Parts: sequence; structure tokens; C-alpha cells
Amino acid sequence: MNRVVEFAVGLLFGLGLMLSGMTDPGKVIGFLDLKGAWDPSLAFVIGGAIAVAFFAFAVARKRTTAFLGGAIQLPDDRRIDSRLLTGSLVFGVGWGLAGFCPGPALVAAGAGHWQAVLFSLGMAGGMVVHEMMTEPGRTQPVLE
Repeated sequence: MNRVVEFAVGLLFGLGLMLSGMTDPGKVIGFLDLKGAWDPSLAFVIGGAIAVAFFAFAVARKRTTAFLGGAIQLPDDRRIDSRLLTGSLVFGVGWGLAGFCPGPALVAAGAGHWQAVLFSLGMAGGMVVHEMMTEPGRTQPVLE
């Protein structure tokens, strides 16, 4: 039963990304182009996502298990360090250059958009390189 619910939630999420325009890199780049032909419509999508997440996390903080029985493990580290800033910068630059972020890229790749397939392969490659550079038991690459 869990797999059916997981599939349904993933399908709903993917449909929401498509309907909102998040899988269209032109629309995303138009949203990020503040000095050009700015398209503010994705601000409503982001605002809606923040509102949903706000209430979902409020409920999650009061629970020890998810609705389907799994453990809830919320992060407790609130430090703003160089890893967080660097990761945010790389994410933002990649989003601005490609017009994709991970979720919408996977949805668009599944719909057959070759640019999203290329982006997703690059993203997976970056994950593999990160994993290869990270020692077992650590959460960040060793760059010595």
C-alpha cells in the first residue's frame, strides 16, 4: 500500500510541476530575469509551496512517525556555513543557466525533453563525483 501512495504523491507532484510551468526552462528563466521580460507567475507557485511546507513541517515537528509509518528525521543543524552557501550558489547558478532544478528536470526528462535528460545526466554525474570524494561516515567531500 505504501508504494501506491508514494506513486500517487509523486504523480501529483509531477503534474503540479508541469501545470505550474516549472518544467519549462523558458518560463523559469523568464522568472529569474528581473531586468528583462520578467514573468512573476512562478512567484505564486513558490509562495504556494512555502505555505504547504510551512504547515507540513509544523505537523511533522509534533510527530515521531510519518502517516505511512516511517520515521521522521528532521535536520537539527541550523548553521549557515560555507558548504550551505556554496551548494546554494551552485544550485542557483545551475537553475539560472539551465532553467531546471532537480524535480522539474526529472519530470521534463520523463516527458522526453532532451535538454532535461542532459541536465539530469549531469546532475547524476555530479552526485557520483561527490560520493566518490566523500569518505565513508562523512557528509562532505575530502578536498585535501
